[in-house]
Formats: sequence, structure tokens, C-alpha cells
Amino acid sequence: MKTNDFIVIKAKENGVNVIGLTRGTETRFHHSEKLDKGEVMIAQFTDHTSAIKIRGKALIQTSHGEMDTEE
Repeated sequence: MKTNDFIVIKAKENGVNVIGLTRGTETRFHHSEKLDKGEVMIAQFTDHTSAIKIRGKALIQTSHGEMDTEE
């Protein structure tokens, strides 16, 4: 069930956590990355990833708009 949906995450501070969550009957953490200030990660939803959790100050861009975790 791969889609073209992706998000861009730009860290606004050191130590921003990006956590991928699984699909299925039980949602679990399956991957995590730590970004430092200024680093950018592009993530895509896949057969295994149904959600992405972001901890820390970051700018997030999606096809639905732009969000800032500080707001």
C-alpha cells in the first residue's frame, strides 16, 4: 500500500526524534531517528508505516500544509 504521501521534517533544535509507527492490529514503534538542528528528513508512509511521531521543535511540511511544533 505504498503511496506518494511523504512529509518533510526540518529540526529546529538538536535532538528532534522522528518515530515510525507500524500498521496492523497493534501499533508499535518500528524505527526512530534523531535529527540535529538544521537537519532535514523526508519520510514516506509505506506498507509498514502508518504514522509518524515527532518530538521536539521542528518544521513539518506535508501535502496538507505546513506545521510548526512550537505553535
